[in-house]
Amino acid sequence: MIKMGTVMGDRYEILEKIGTGGMSDVYRAKDHKLNRMVAMKILRQEFAENENFVSKFRTEAQAAAGLMHPNIVNVYDVGDENGVYYIVMELVDGITLKKYIEEKNRLTVREAVSITIQVAMGLEAAHRNNVIHRDIKPQNIMISREGKVKVTDFGIAKAATSNTITSNVMGSVHYTSPEQARGGYSDAKSDIYSLGVTLFEMLTGRVPFNGDTTVAIAIKHIQEPIPSVRKYVPDIPLSVEKIVLKCCQKSPDRRYQSASELIRDLKQSLITPDEDFVHLVDPDEENATRIATEKEDRELRRELQRYPDEDEPPVRRVKKKSETSGNGSRKKRRIDDLEEDPVRRRHHDEDDLEEEEGPEIEKVTLILGVIVGILVLVILLFVFGTKAGFFGDKTNGSGQDSSVGASGIEIPDVSGTSFAEAKSILQGKGFTVVKEDDTESGKSRNTVTGQEPAAGTFAPSGSEVKIRVATGNGAGSSSATVPSGSSASASASASVQKVKVPNVVNMPEDTAVATLIEAGLRVGTITPVSSAEVKADTISRQAPVAGEEADPNSLVNLEISTDPEKVSYYFDGTIAAPTSQEASDYTAGVPVQIIFIASDGTVILNTTATEFPYGPVTAHGLKVPTGAIKMVYTVTTPDTVDANGNVTPGKSEQRTVTRAVSFTKE
Repeated sequence: MIKMGTVMGDRYEILEKIGTGGMSDVYRAKDHKLNRMVAMKILRQEFAENENFVSKFRTEAQAAAGLMHPNIVNVYDVGDENGVYYIVMELVDGITLKKYIEEKNRLTVREAVSITIQVAMGLEAAHRNNVIHRDIKPQNIMISREGKVKVTDFGIAKAATSNTITSNVMGSVHYTSPEQARGGYSDAKSDIYSLGVTLFEMLTGRVPFNGDTTVAIAIKHIQEPIPSVRKYVPDIPLSVEKIVLKCCQKSPDRRYQSASELIRDLKQSLITPDEDFVHLVDPDEENATRIATEKEDRELRRELQRYPDEDEPPVRRVKKKSETSGNGSRKKRRIDDLEEDPVRRRHHDEDDLEEEEGPEIEKVTLILGVIVGILVLVILLFVFGTKAGFFGDKTNGSGQDSSVGASGIEIPDVSGTSFAEAKSILQGKGFTVVKEDDTESGKSRNTVTGQEPAAGTFAPSGSEVKIRVATGNGAGSSSATVPSGSSASASASASVQKVKVPNVVNMPEDTAVATLIEAGLRVGTITPVSSAEVKADTISRQAPVAGEEADPNSLVNLEISTDPEKVSYYFDGTIAAPTSQEASDYTAGVPVQIIFIASDGTVILNTTATEFPYGPVTAHGLKVPTGAIKMVYTVTTPDTVDANGNVTPGKSEQRTVTRAVSFTKE
């Protein structure tokens, strides 16, 4: 249990709990180092005790931290302290899209399409950096009070694919793609499917598939065509209906192949909503209900045993002693709560020969296809594995024993990328990166010129991948000394297409980031700096400056002007009595009115005291660095008697002592 006021990482003070998820609790916290409010997602204890999960969680969260886009919730930091694992994220003042849909029942077409465009833009940036979300759903989409749409929880879903956790962590099965439901490979097109389901829900106020169990819902995603949104809302434009259908095709190859393709059609639907411009590939064939083979059915049921009913509490999956690696001796759990598919009942109906023959032929075809596919895969793995040294007596470049074989993770191709990008990609896959300088390459500085093992080979998670990085001093590099006008000089200068750095000074942070990304550059550090010359929350300085030429994908560091109102001060101390230098006629015990005011007029204290020092006095959140203490007291002169015995009463006069005070910056 995290106590309020706890400080994590010597900088993040936990202030209040603001949410609970399947695997973590979310807190509002204050970053005392940068003086800003943040959201902290802290892993629940049951997951923090799982080393495999924590390793994946940390790797994926670090990869997600490299994403910077206006439509992505920024990840600022990842850390752990005394067994507590946390992610520090941008704090979005708003609600989830799920809550927004529940409040409005369903959204207008224009609003739903506009939200989908913003989500797709965030996914486009992530996919460009080889980061797949895997858990797109309305609960993971935030809408700020200003209407800004931001996607959160990047990378968390991949960490959550461990067999030791439940569907409460993996995300709702209502939005999962068919390939994810089968437990197969998922890529950017899986995110597009889930986004299509999310768009369906925004337009209709309901999800396309429902059922009594998660298994039943998953089977519908695999077998049943997605219903038309116009079945529930007839006035939805044709183009929007077809966009949803294309996003939610069963085969990934028939969906939008990239988020940018989807964005293009979404924008066009806002201009010409009733035009038939969305191209669907073989819709009749794709929408036909396909009966799962017996093998697929067994595998699906075994895979979805990890999915409990969504109303059940999270549980751990404990491997029984009777379970072995052999198929024959593995103890299977039968799922009895699935109703028999009506199509499958027709398949078993002996009175209808026509209905029986089609599925049997399809079953044979599918089985043969699976066998051929497995044979091809084995051959390819053997070829690549032999080249990489996985088979035989030798070990591979990372020192892994050849007994590992072709199992493991495919090594991506990072040649031609920047070192920072290559490191992010490889670490995101779970590899350890070893950098080697390439002093002979003619490529620009920090460009990856080669890698070992080669791209396409397989290696276990944690294996080393060596990448050679150009130092920029090679014979053909742009920094080498080459006679002016020579062919070598022309070749060197033409080898790298430079990018002109745009001017982002005075832009809001979101606009500046989007401008740099559009120019082919990446955002480096964003440092808050107090500036009186530049409007608060806008970029005050950039490096390199506008107009300079830089390599593609190179970093641009920014400084952002902080709002003076967001810089706060505090006072914590006591107030001493007026000194003899300040007030020679002050007498101890005389009532003193104390008025403590900040220089902006904020009243900190207004009271009367007779004993000093007075306090302690504590004030936080002050907007200005200085103030003043006024102490007002009364001095009364004694009565006087003249020579005739007449008494003149004494006079009372007020005295004021003013003392300047400086506050401490919070």
